Amino acid sequence: MSNTIKNTNFQFPGQLSVYNGKVRDVYTLENDLVVMVASDRISAFDHILPKGIPYKGQVLNQIATIFLDATKDIVPNWLLASPDPTVSVGLKCEPIRVEMVIRGYLSGHAAREYKAGRRTICGVEMPEGMKENDRFPEPIITPTLKADAGHDEDISREEIIANNYVPKEIYEQLEAYTRALFQRGTEMAKERGLLLVDTKYEFGLKDGKIYLIDEIHTPDSSRYFYADGYEERQAKGEDQKQLSKEFVRQWLIENGFQGLEGQTIPEMPVDFVNLVTERYIELFEKISGRKFEKADNSNITARIQENVEAYLKSK
Repeated sequence: MSNTIKNTNFQFPGQLSVYNGKVRDVYTLENDLVVMVASDRISAFDHILPKGIPYKGQVLNQIATIFLDATKDIVPNWLLASPDPTVSVGLKCEPIRVEMVIRGYLSGHAAREYKAGRRTICGVEMPEGMKENDRFPEPIITPTLKADAGHDEDISREEIIANNYVPKEIYEQLEAYTRALFQRGTEMAKERGLLLVDTKYEFGLKDGKIYLIDEIHTPDSSRYFYADGYEERQAKGEDQKQLSKEFVRQWLIENGFQGLEGQTIPEMPVDFVNLVTERYIELFEKISGRKFEKADNSNITARIQENVEAYLKSK
């Protein structure tokens, strides 16, 4: 198994603070800059799994870079440069607490809610008579309220505005950006023979202006189906062939873990870890149309430190 980057402890020039997320470590620097390191950690059911996934951070960072560049005409984003295969440098923004989730199909969390008999999610009605992975008549926005710890909470548009988590005019702009971004992502996926099933977007504010932040359209934030054979599989009631993290969640469920109290995270065997790497690389190549070139991982931390310092000196 290749080296992985599980935890980071960098000291970059002008560094002020560091925040360790589930997958990314965010270093705040002087001059309103942030350095975001995409680790090889993998999370599911709001738990970080014990083993890192080789090249996962590189895949996520490079896919996000492609899509941020491809959508900057829709909404300004935080990204300035990617000086290392696993690193992005960009503008520091004040994160908006509401995460914008948009779903084109009845899958994942929405499907689990539907199967439990619920027909409303985040205040949005879901039609009767749907099967898992059916396409919604129109994409639905199902926002979540970002929690300080544990699970993010489903929340409705009305609750967001009534509690002033986001001012009404800003929230309406977030919805408009979310629909436009999802449409662009859908079109780009279609060109590659994929269906963008659902995804999430995070936004921030800088000088009163909305910016798209974090990653977009990666397998950690999105779900993709293969377009070829989708209708046939639905007609037969078969599982869809997908490129996302959902198969990791399914493996965990089959091994008795859904993030519930008292449950223990199962140990991922090496063969499964390698399979996850292959899936991530497959998605990169499928969605980008580019061959994935594995970075030199013999000393990942030294490589990142050197590349980031070189970039900062060039500024």
